[in-house]
Amino acid sequence: MGDLYALDFDGVLCDSCGESSLSALKAAKIRWPNLFVDVDVETEEWIVDQMHLVRPVVETGYENVLLVRLLLETRKPTVQKSSVASGLTIDAILESWLRLKPIIMEEWNEDRDALVELFGKVRDEWIEHDFAGWINANRFYPGIADALRFSSSKLYIVTTKQSRFADALLRELAGVEIPSERIFGLGTGFVEDRLATLKNVIKEPDLGNWNLYLGKWGYNTEKERQEAGGILRIRLLELSDFSKKLK
Repeated sequence: MGDLYALDFDGVLCDSCGESSLSALKAAKIRWPNLFVDVDVETEEWIVDQMHLVRPVVETGYENVLLVRLLLETRKPTVQKSSVASGLTIDAILESWLRLKPIIMEEWNEDRDALVELFGKVRDEWIEHDFAGWINANRFYPGIADALRFSSSKLYIVTTKQSRFADALLRELAGVEIPSERIFGLGTGFVEDRLATLKNVIKEPDLGNWNLYLGKWGYNTEKERQEAGGILRIRLLELSDFSKKLK
């Protein structure tokens, strides 16, 4: 019998950026229909493409909706309503998202709970009406499915998704069944892709005996990987070593 691992779902096991970006685009078009009246397919594809680059800053799903609009404002000055969009770069978003988010929320007069509800509703409707399409908008990282299938370790899944969504993706895309009691819909070795999350774990005395790993293939930047390399409690984990770690 191997060790026990708690595995973050999005960004360690599953690349859900395609699905979350498309869901966010759908939600943004509902929330701000007037802004998207003249947005063509090319611009929408550009937004989705750029969402992959800014994904490391997202902690909660609704932030994807904000990023879609912010990217649109950087692309189309005629729809700019925020004071920060002009000349804003991807690097600036990555570096300053925690400062930018409250500014645009206030300037757009947005409510967090309303955006959370909208994002969840759009995702639920997509799943209800096109389950196969929703499943296929996600993908597991190379080698992850086999690593899970052939693991002798006891595995727990930690996700900000509803656990039933993670369970469906594990079954449909990876061919893996994890007992429901081992899938935690809210945030031992802990494999995570966000440095900020690992740093928060370090602050918790009760988790002082956890072995912490930053999955280098997930939603993190080179700067964050370099910073993690200098933190004694965090080990950098290569995708190629993931299956070995679970044996």
